[in-house]
Amino acid sequence: MRLTIIGGGGFRVPLVYRALLEDAQTEAPGRCTEVTLYDTDPRRLRVISAVLSAQAAGVARAPAVRVATRLEDALRGTDFVFCAIRVGGTAGRVRDERVPLEAGVLGQETVGAGGVLYGLRTVPVALEIARRVRETAPEAWVINFTNPAGMVTEAMSRVLGRRVIGICDSPVGLVRRAARAVGADPEAVSADYLGLNHLGWLRSLTRNGKDLLPDLLEDDAALESFEEGRLFGPEWLRALGALPNEYLHYYYFRRETLAAVAAAERTRGEFLQRQQDGFFAEAAEDPLRAPELWERTWREREETYLADNRAAGSGGAAAAPGEVPERDACDLEGGGYDRVALELMRAIAGNRRTRLILNVRNCGTVPALPDTAVIETVCEVGSHGAYPVPCVSPGPAELGLMLQVKAVERATIEAATTGSRAAALRALALHPLVDSPAVASRILAGAGR
Repeated sequence: MRLTIIGGGGFRVPLVYRALLEDAQTEAPGRCTEVTLYDTDPRRLRVISAVLSAQAAGVARAPAVRVATRLEDALRGTDFVFCAIRVGGTAGRVRDERVPLEAGVLGQETVGAGGVLYGLRTVPVALEIARRVRETAPEAWVINFTNPAGMVTEAMSRVLGRRVIGICDSPVGLVRRAARAVGADPEAVSADYLGLNHLGWLRSLTRNGKDLLPDLLEDDAALESFEEGRLFGPEWLRALGALPNEYLHYYYFRRETLAAVAAAERTRGEFLQRQQDGFFAEAAEDPLRAPELWERTWREREETYLADNRAAGSGGAAAAPGEVPERDACDLEGGGYDRVALELMRAIAGNRRTRLILNVRNCGTVPALPDTAVIETVCEVGSHGAYPVPCVSPGPAELGLMLQVKAVERATIEAATTGSRAAALRALALHPLVDSPAVASRILAGAGR
């Protein structure tokens, strides 16, 4: 099986290759034998290639790594395509965050005004990639990592149909943490999860026919033992009757999170820009140290993930910089989106029927949404691809938020594909985290739109 990674110079590519190396030691059907890296940045490609080479040293049956300089060459004959691009680089992310903050609203990579700005810049490039895949590798399956994942997957599905599937590690992380909190093996539970990307809820957690979630919601100590429990607080989680995706902290505690982000010395984008610029510069100068430098940088990146939200907490006073809660050790072990991607490939290539939480077309799962709208939910996966598992419709509050954010996503896609400023203004102004059309207009002007 051949895999192409578009955005092959991306910092997280070694996580994917590490998972493939572990899979290479199994006899599983559909094992990956070749990985082709494609990226528009030659220096990043050289550095990441050096990291992968070190990872593969001494590993039997390690997938061969090939670098392609043309997209068509990278796609020809491939079975799977990972789309993991960052249009505009980390400098673009910094602008997406800073422009809204200067207007007094949240700027985040996938949530709020920052997510809209990122989508406007990314959707046209993602659509061009989808067209190239359709022309060069029409039988390939595209697994989309590119953020905003739900929006980008929906745009690409207009070209590729069901052959594009979006993935995210947030839902699987939530299920894993919730299972551990009740003393259950994460591999032995089934979950009911529904929403949009970075906007979903874990509504049940079942083992041997018993829903474990009600007992978990009544146990303060268990809730305080994992990240989402601490982020949202037991009182609010009991009021909701569900466990929200960690990114819903931006919605439910918008005032506290905005204050924490505004008070931070650097935005997340600024932190990553400085960190990754330093890593790639140092690793390019000394390729032999690239693997060591990558490990150190990755660890720092993971330890600081969602630090602003942990600082804001569940509504109390913001934590002092030295008092921001650390991430749990088990959440730094990896096994996130790289594992989801590997399981998805195994299921399709080997027709190993399994259930995964994925971003796919709605297909009637949420009657209030169009069939072609991409949602994030539990799917049945096999050689046919991925289809949503029938589930109970969301409650009024959850549905209302889903409908509003989906309207924002669709307006963003319209603006990105037509150049309509009116659609871009509508996308920003309708977002729940943007508090007026006047602010939306200022954001568009500040972003040069």
